[in-house]
Amino acid sequence: MGWTAAVWLALALVPTAPAQAQRPPPVVNLARFDYGLQARALADGVYVVEGAVDDFSVANGCNIINTGFITTGAGVLVINTGTSRRYGEQLRALIARTTREPVVQVIHLNLHPDYFLGNQAFADLPIAATATTRAGMQREAKSYEDNLYRLCGDWMKGTEARLPTQTVGPGPLRIGAREFELREWRGHTDSDLVLIDKASGVAFVGGLIFADRVPTTPHADPVAWLRSLDTLANLKLATVVPSHGPVHEGQRGLQQTRAYLQWLDASFTRWALQGGEMNEVLRAAPPEAFTRWAAWPAEYTRNVAHLYPRYERAALQRAKPP
Repeated sequence: MGWTAAVWLALALVPTAPAQAQRPPPVVNLARFDYGLQARALADGVYVVEGAVDDFSVANGCNIINTGFITTGAGVLVINTGTSRRYGEQLRALIARTTREPVVQVIHLNLHPDYFLGNQAFADLPIAATATTRAGMQREAKSYEDNLYRLCGDWMKGTEARLPTQTVGPGPLRIGAREFELREWRGHTDSDLVLIDKASGVAFVGGLIFADRVPTTPHADPVAWLRSLDTLANLKLATVVPSHGPVHEGQRGLQQTRAYLQWLDASFTRWALQGGEMNEVLRAAPPEAFTRWAAWPAEYTRNVAHLYPRYERAALQRAKPP
């Protein structure tokens, strides 16, 4: 079976839905810079705070991420802190309204800005990430601040990057009565952490899985990402919390992400070997299913800018005489 047939078959097996069909977007108050954050219980003591299934914009305050928190009996574990100081403050206030337990730990799943630019509101607490993620945050923090100010204006007012203070790696994690498992892969970034709550089976999978949304690729390696998805699929996760897109059961988001990356990798390889220019790649017709996802075509344009030059270089290397 050729790559085109394989991708179309995969797409035929992947359920799709309009980006906002799973739930309404957060009610954002532009005048008061209120993100309208709400905690939704996924299991006993396990909460998700859902962002818009969309692209960064002033209209959503750049809140396109799903964050989360889990009560443990010995305090609250927070998973990612959002896109700005305002978001972090509103998240901490939401946690205080939801549970009497104090926040005791923050953990970040990768280096992207909406995972950690809310850290100012949690600066009194241990904040953990992998060593690779910590190094990436250190390297990228200033450009993140500048870029999100340009995109979202005063939503970002007062936001300054606060970096993690602790290093965490794959393995077991216990806080109070809760046992977690941390798994580390790569592909979406150089370090993609997955947190699984063992009691409920809820898995916060970060950027490895996107649902009903075009994947982001500024630090991506599609081939490594596909290998990571193959391994992740073997875990047969129950409730999946992607950082972008609706919470879902089973492998719907994983199948969508895999199909998209397979198409991207195969298409970019073929076009580069044929000498296709970037503008031709941008004009090429994609499988229709992808065009129904959130952030199409803007995110695909960024995919091309991020990744296609790498495929062109690889094609030139192949063409060189031995």
